[in-house]
Amino acid sequence: MDFTGKTAVITGAGRGLGLAYAQALAARGANVVISDIGADSLGVGADGSVAMKAARALQAKGFSAVGDHADLSTEQGCRQLIETAIEAFGQLDILIHNAGWVGYQAIEDADSAFIGRALAINIYAPVWLCKHAWTYLKRSPAARVVLTSSDRAMYAPYAQPGLTAYAAGKMAQLGIMNALSMEGAAAGILVNAVSPVARTRMWGEEGEPADLKPEWVAPGVVFLASGECQDTGYILRASNGQFTATRFSENPGVDYPVDLARVRAASAEQVAEGWHDIKEC
Repeated sequence: MDFTGKTAVITGAGRGLGLAYAQALAARGANVVISDIGADSLGVGADGSVAMKAARALQAKGFSAVGDHADLSTEQGCRQLIETAIEAFGQLDILIHNAGWVGYQAIEDADSAFIGRALAINIYAPVWLCKHAWTYLKRSPAARVVLTSSDRAMYAPYAQPGLTAYAAGKMAQLGIMNALSMEGAAAGILVNAVSPVARTRMWGEEGEPADLKPEWVAPGVVFLASGECQDTGYILRASNGQFTATRFSENPGVDYPVDLARVRAASAEQVAEGWHDIKEC
């Protein structure tokens, strides 16, 4: 897959998964904009040198890259990032929203600042980024958007105590994906999501992991960002060099919203009686 002449904006790309995506795309010829505020593992603070150091490392390899450390929790910061891409490369073809953080807080201790920080990077940021990128993406012959979800939000067996705010943000990105898949269809803008598993500093990993390496997720994201991908509204689960795609699919025979083609019930008692069939997945 050749990305020569294409421009990709990748958030959270100073380290970990985002950097693996940036390196993979740059190696295939893409101009990459590395966005990273340089926050700590809890999403707090800022260090502008993180993005710039990553960009210089790619430049040293002969790749085309610039860094940006705008605060993506604000619309102004998201607009600034898109403007950085346009000023540097004159176009935008790929937007990968990878930035995020994993923070634990028991529901009894929930506070607005903690929840707000999670929602800002997981809900507001992708919306503001797409708002300001949309005009440029519509001009691209193969515009691609890749959002980020998590198995810990999608699947009950993998949920963990304290991840309410995290799970809310990651599930919200799937709603954004579905809505923008429809909104972008006429312009050829395809919107998908990745649900990655990798040992990064979010897991407290400092050295080179023996398994679950970030670079083993990158091939799937490169595909979603490419013209080879012709699907929209899919979630690509990626872990340990393995990939499986899923999406929310409707049951056969449904005429939404008047007929769910499922179990009829006129009372709570009838719902209880039919629960075994109702809950069938």
